[in-house]
Amino acid sequence: MSGYLKQVPDKDGYFGNYGGAFLPPQLEPHFKEIAQAYERISGDASYIAELRYIRKHYQGRPTPISHARNLSTKLGGANIYLKREDLNHSGAHKLNHCMAEALLAKHMGKKKLIAETGAGQHGVALATAAAYFGLDCEIHMGEVDIAKEHPNVKRMKLLGATVVPVSFGARTLKEAVDSAFESYLGQTEEAIYAIGSVVGPHPFPKMVRDFQQIIGVEAREQFIEMTGNLPDHVVACVGGGSNAMGLFSGFVDDDTVQLHGVEPMGKGPKEGDHAATITFGQPGQIHGFKCLVLTDANGEPAPVHSIASGLDYPGVGPEHSHLHEIGRAKYGSATDEETLQAFYALSRLEGIIPALESSHAVAYAMKMAATHAGETILVNLSGRGDKDLDYVTDNFGHGEDYPL
Repeated sequence: MSGYLKQVPDKDGYFGNYGGAFLPPQLEPHFKEIAQAYERISGDASYIAELRYIRKHYQGRPTPISHARNLSTKLGGANIYLKREDLNHSGAHKLNHCMAEALLAKHMGKKKLIAETGAGQHGVALATAAAYFGLDCEIHMGEVDIAKEHPNVKRMKLLGATVVPVSFGARTLKEAVDSAFESYLGQTEEAIYAIGSVVGPHPFPKMVRDFQQIIGVEAREQFIEMTGNLPDHVVACVGGGSNAMGLFSGFVDDDTVQLHGVEPMGKGPKEGDHAATITFGQPGQIHGFKCLVLTDANGEPAPVHSIASGLDYPGVGPEHSHLHEIGRAKYGSATDEETLQAFYALSRLEGIIPALESSHAVAYAMKMAATHAGETILVNLSGRGDKDLDYVTDNFGHGEDYPL
């Protein structure tokens, strides 16, 4: 583990000024139990050996790096490479922490996994893990996202999960988190709440980062083997930010590598039209932890929007808030239109259909390419776009309005 990763978070789960755990009294002992169990098994040889076996023989790791040669040639300037988490079993990076969380639950004697999901990738991954380990699974999902990401809803149900529609508020990711926490309150003895990103109360931001670190470890070794050098830039989309922290972990101690997080600018900078938390947010609390938060005039979490259901969250991982504050990572954005352009471009030029979440990172790399001639950009292609096909083609066609 790198020098930086050993230093943060502190024992109370703080990444500088962000993180911690702010919980109802009835939940405090259960999150403490999870933290203690994780600390106990994270250095246990048998747990690590089982997780490594799962990653190699079930998930299909390591995932490769692909040079996006056609896209790079078309754009001119920088060379773009892709860390292919879309080739991870179940189609996204989410299985990296879901299999590990389910294995932790098994070690703790729990019988059930409870979680929220936005785009459905975390829900599918957790349902997959539950099936593998013989656990029950309950997934809370906003009604807006259920309609938008229906293929993933079918997958979750096929894998044996119970999908709970969330019908209050904006009916998207924030409300799904609220609903899942409420359900967990009544099932703490038998269930574990498996948070789907580097968000939430301690120990989840650290734990999920550690489980996702495999992305950065692989990518660093693979990129050096492929090119003989480290990348000049690494780029990943940021909603909560688990795929980004996974990639960043491999390069955070390399001063020559610039880290870039890409937030959803949606339809523009007006409140409610985007989910660019680091760009426009202020320090605050949400869902039991401190981070940058988008708030309205009353100080409540603001309404958010993104074409990508997995990114429409008014908070962000506390570690991203910290990396922004200390200047180690830069955070930019991509609009819905730029994201769609990247979605179609990668599909037609490389034969890779990316998730809309991942397309934000591709869009940002495409914008960077022209001004970084001769440099290398490594993008975390965090998921595949099967789940988005119906939504995109029904609403935007097959790319007729997005010429290359």
